[in-house]
Amino acid sequence: MKEKGSTLKKRLHLLMLVCLGPLAVITVYLLMLVNQLSQRYDFIVENITRANDYNIDFKEDMDYLMYIIVANSERAKELVDTEQSHVMIDDARKVFQNLYEVSDMSYGKSQLNRILKSLNTLEDRVSEIERDALVSGYYDKNMERLDLDIRILTELIQEQIQKYIYYEATNLEVLRETIRADVDRGIRMSLILFLMILAGALLISRKITTGITGPIRRLCETTRQAGSGDFAVRAQEVTTDDELAMLNTSFNQMVEKIGNLVEDIRTEQRNLQAMELKLLQAQINPHFLYNTLDAIIWLAEAGQKEQVVMMVSSLSDFFRTTLSKGRDHISVEEEEAHIRSYLEIQHFRYRDILEYEIRIPEELHEYQILKMTLQPLVENALYHGIKNKRGLGHITVTGEQEGERLIFCVRDNGMGMEPERLQKVRRIITGELADENTSSGFGLSNVEQRIRLNCGADYGLSIDSVYKEGTAVQVVIPAVKK
Repeated sequence: MKEKGSTLKKRLHLLMLVCLGPLAVITVYLLMLVNQLSQRYDFIVENITRANDYNIDFKEDMDYLMYIIVANSERAKELVDTEQSHVMIDDARKVFQNLYEVSDMSYGKSQLNRILKSLNTLEDRVSEIERDALVSGYYDKNMERLDLDIRILTELIQEQIQKYIYYEATNLEVLRETIRADVDRGIRMSLILFLMILAGALLISRKITTGITGPIRRLCETTRQAGSGDFAVRAQEVTTDDELAMLNTSFNQMVEKIGNLVEDIRTEQRNLQAMELKLLQAQINPHFLYNTLDAIIWLAEAGQKEQVVMMVSSLSDFFRTTLSKGRDHISVEEEEAHIRSYLEIQHFRYRDILEYEIRIPEELHEYQILKMTLQPLVENALYHGIKNKRGLGHITVTGEQEGERLIFCVRDNGMGMEPERLQKVRRIITGELADENTSSGFGLSNVEQRIRLNCGADYGLSIDSVYKEGTAVQVVIPAVKK
């Protein structure tokens, strides 16, 4: 059943109510029926039991007690004074009077009324005997009264009680037939109600389950299509305002976001490919190569063989690391060898203005780093810091580990930057401004973007500079071993 504003929980509760409500009614009806029959049965059995108690003992006890009063003058006064016979008659009268009041049948009332009258008559005869038993000379007369009055009355009362018990026993048989008829009727009614409940529950549950499983089945199919890469697919809207509608809406939002993210990733991949292309172009700087080869030719003509060997070896190491068999990540040790080869070559060319120092602990050598991360920073320090100083300059490369991060710093004591220029460079690094200076090769912004794309937004470059004092560029990358 599709109700506006209903939730799945409410629908399931409705289904439970449809099934359990009528069952509860049937159960209550059967319990009431059983309780009613049980009360009627207990009522009759209790009446028979109470009447039967006097049927067994009353006559014998009363006849024996009156015989003692008549035959034993010594105990007669004691028994008369304690009124034991009247107590027995009063107890019996109370029991049968109560049975008379609760009886709902005329025949039963008639029998109980006879018993009560007989008890009253018996009490009168007992009183006469007790009165004369205390007077001498009435022994024969009292014995005659005992036989003709007391014993006949008690026998009459016993017969009346037996008739009443027989009547109540007959009612038990009638009650048994009534119980059987009521049970049969209850079974028929319960069966009819059960079939009606079953039919109604099947219809309602079919509507409810169809309203639940239908949208879920369609959502599963839509999910399968999305899982195969079709992020343009959307879940069909449902007319309800419940969890299924929320699920469909959330799924559509999720698929849309995933599609946007996939498109963003594709765009980033295209940008990354463009940067990699720019990196390959920058890896072989023609001016750097020409100047280095010119220096090697000049050294060879001057007969400085050792310097030629050193220059060729450094140039070979430089390009070996630059190519790195196409790998994007190399070890920190390889990156250190790369910048060392670069600085050795540049130190030979600019020995009058360049000094350098590399302080990277050996325990960092086994970690990995993106290729061409530190070399562009060293190149910028040389061309934009040291050369502009026009004096002896110093470049220092350091590395350290802080927890799960590696921190490298390229520091120079060159010209530095004025605050306005520093802010502009920072904006270029973050991508807010385009890098207008491409003469230095692979720019800082490209290094920043490569680190963020490969390592995440928590990593990258930071730069500080003081005019005429120097510049420091810090690189933060995750500490990942090869």
